[in-house]
Amino acid sequence: MTSFAALVEAFFTDWLMAQRRVSPATVAAYRDTFRLFLQFAATTRRLAPSRLDLADLDAALVASFLRHLETDRGNTVRTRNARLAALRSFYRFAQLRCPEHAALIARVLATPQKRGERKLISFLENQEVDALLAAPDRSTWTGRRDHALLLLAIQTGLRVSELAGLHRSDLQLGSGAHVRCQGKGRKERATPITRQTAAAIRNWMTERPPEPAAPAFASRRGTPLTRSAIEKIVARHIKSASASCPPLAGKRVSPHALRHTCAMRLLWAGIDTSVIALWLGHERAETTQVYLHADLVLKEKALQRTAPLEVPPGRYQPRDQLLAFLESL
Repeated sequence: MTSFAALVEAFFTDWLMAQRRVSPATVAAYRDTFRLFLQFAATTRRLAPSRLDLADLDAALVASFLRHLETDRGNTVRTRNARLAALRSFYRFAQLRCPEHAALIARVLATPQKRGERKLISFLENQEVDALLAAPDRSTWTGRRDHALLLLAIQTGLRVSELAGLHRSDLQLGSGAHVRCQGKGRKERATPITRQTAAAIRNWMTERPPEPAAPAFASRRGTPLTRSAIEKIVARHIKSASASCPPLAGKRVSPHALRHTCAMRLLWAGIDTSVIALWLGHERAETTQVYLHADLVLKEKALQRTAPLEVPPGRYQPRDQLLAFLESL
């Protein structure tokens, strides 16, 4: 193998895992990026990945790889930027180890992120939340599990990875009921839960093994639910709930939309965005501003305050159809 192969190995084992102690999810994301990048480089340079050298992986090749992701693989701008972030992390590491390639590395690091569309977040209204929570058949074991899972997700706003990683010992259901989890950046946080949610989770825990390390939400085989399994659970019950709540049929609801729903419910309750950021485990309070953009009620209140004095504030109401007909004669 070349010195580049040794550099990649050191980047993952020494830098990411040993020194920075990034999460397994970050290691997996970076690993997938390098698989795609090295396969593309091997095809372009006509060299086996283990024969590539850092000099072969210049800024032009990185730019071609990013175009390949969007045009050939159909990746979104967001995915393209995530792949670039992984490569930048590697080249910053290589900057210290390979000063002879400083010019090449500087050109790669100068590759800009691409601006993409920022759509409004997807969340559930109160009646849609009620329909979703009523969808699981609680006469069955899986229905009781799914109801407890959905209720906890909506009330706490946990990420899907955090839900999947919960153990019985993470659920404190007595006085001062709360859920402990380890989120992004290995940050541990505790999220309080209501008495109603605690009672529902407590009932579900009677059907789980008593061991503290037992997964809070498991498959029938007793293994922890995966991210994809939770996504399928949400999709299945959204489809079922749309029969009683038609607006759900036109929404694309993922587990992350339940996290957004939690944030919006807190915002509607008048909670400050800095507190919501702490609740969700955001690194920066500015991240929570996205919920202000999605809150139409807040914008309507602002509009009412800026309406001219001679115009009564409120939404536009169409004229009566009969009066409009008579006036048109």
